[in-house]
Amino acid sequence: MHILTIGLNHKSAPVNLREQLSFTPAMLCAVLNRLSQSKSPNLVENIILSTCNRMEYYTLTAHPEQARQEIIHLLSQTFQIAPSVFEPHLYHLQDEVAIGHLMRVAAGLDSMVLGEAQILGQLVTAHQTALAHSTAGTILARLFEMSIHAGKRARTETAIGLNPASVSSIAIRLAQQHLGDISQQVVLILGAGEMGHQAVKVLVNQGVKNLLIASRTKENAERLATQWHGTALTYDQLASGLIQADLVICATAAPHIVLHQNQVAQAMSARPDRRMLVIDIALPRDVETSVGDLPNVTLHNIDHLQSHIADNLATRRKEIPKVETIINQEATAFGNWYHSLGVVSTITSFRQQFEAMRQQELERTLNRLPDLNEREQKIVAELSQRLLNKFLHEPTVRLRTEAARGNGIVYTLALNELFALTKE
Repeated sequence: MHILTIGLNHKSAPVNLREQLSFTPAMLCAVLNRLSQSKSPNLVENIILSTCNRMEYYTLTAHPEQARQEIIHLLSQTFQIAPSVFEPHLYHLQDEVAIGHLMRVAAGLDSMVLGEAQILGQLVTAHQTALAHSTAGTILARLFEMSIHAGKRARTETAIGLNPASVSSIAIRLAQQHLGDISQQVVLILGAGEMGHQAVKVLVNQGVKNLLIASRTKENAERLATQWHGTALTYDQLASGLIQADLVICATAAPHIVLHQNQVAQAMSARPDRRMLVIDIALPRDVETSVGDLPNVTLHNIDHLQSHIADNLATRRKEIPKVETIINQEATAFGNWYHSLGVVSTITSFRQQFEAMRQQELERTLNRLPDLNEREQKIVAELSQRLLNKFLHEPTVRLRTEAARGNGIVYTLALNELFALTKE
């Protein structure tokens, strides 16, 4: 069996393509349900990781090429996009390379912001969602668990996560470059979810007091506004918020455009002498691209942030070799466990066969020694058990060791032949 990863990220695909292949939670559940019911022979286990900067499909398969074609077809059907549009932007990783890649993702080495911690939560969500839909089996579940562990080790044992920087904090740093001191500016946050919450926290830390928080549901906006002493708006009140705002940060989870050119144009006509900076950190994008064409309006999206992400990351870059060491350790541990799976059934049969012999001989011996009391019978039984464990310990350890070196099948066949074990 092979572990296969097919995906795209902020390095391989532009934002307009990434947003077209971004799973909403409902879409992801629907696809996993289909996979669970179809039981494709080429896609044995499946976990899908979908974030604002990446979409990665992990599968366990005996037929990598057929699996690759099936995944591309599935993506094409799900998103109604011809394969020719997105296939050139996909990367295909297999076995050790795929394992190392996932662990690098978990450690934040493959993120737009080096060492960012948000990806760990996204991996946990992908893992739990696949488990809930019965598409993550023993292998991929263990791989994600060990990758998440590697990510946690990277952040506790190194300084890769020092001075945490998120996409939200980078966006606000960009705003400061455009606007200078933003503490006296009116800031409108569009979206009261996780990214909106992160943006609000950073803004408050920068001294911003005039916060407007807009959400599709007033309850969400009010909850966040109450927590951070802002003003809650519904989408029906968005026009008023746009007229007031110097800075607009868009961070909803909506699968469609939320802020259109005509809305911004209307607001700007009521404030013709004031500039507006709009930063769209959502994926799919919240803001219509043509908003950036309006006079006195500057629009940046998530791809524009990349040129600003290199700032203040020198300390984190120095930690990369330490993180790579952790990744190598965890990848080796997973590889050893994975290769040992092939000999588990043989070890079980080996021990069961000898245990049956022990029980048979013990019974025969005790029958020949009828004068032994209960304590003496127990001593004899314990002696036979200890001898069996000592006899089988070394062969078992060596078989697992050779399996970890990739020689499991040779030793398994030899053991099966020498001891006439049941072959499965």
